[in-house]
Amino acid sequence: MSTLTAHFDLPRDKHAPGWARRAVTAVLHGWGLHEQDWTDDACAVVSELVTNAVRHGGGSIALDLEAHGRDVVVSVSDGSPVLPRPRTPDETGGLGLPLIASLTVSWDAQPYQGGKRVRAQLPPCPSGGTADAASARPPEPA
Repeated sequence: MSTLTAHFDLPRDKHAPGWARRAVTAVLHGWGLHEQDWTDDACAVVSELVTNAVRHGGGSIALDLEAHGRDVVVSVSDGSPVLPRPRTPDETGGLGLPLIASLTVSWDAQPYQGGKRVRAQLPPCPSGGTADAASARPPEPA
């Protein structure tokens, strides 16, 4: 089985999480991963990761998706070397990392190209996958 990948450079902008959600939805659907609740959870994870990069990161922001069949890893990198860590939630935040942990199989953060990268392994999509994406394409012209 081949690996599918997608890469997006995002601006450090308040609109970046919304752009990221729309891009992720389009890519996952294009790959045949279109289970609505699963896609919504994937978008929530991406939104939190991008929001954290906008609020706490530095430099440019990159979003990467990697799929091996129904297994998907999302990662967001930024220019800040400060690794995220859970904190006690308060009125200013602190709920993002627990949300990410609850919606993923695992997540981690590591130094990356002078900044950091946060990777999250999503649970397998309950249905669909690259085989569905191939069969959903219109037939080739004769």
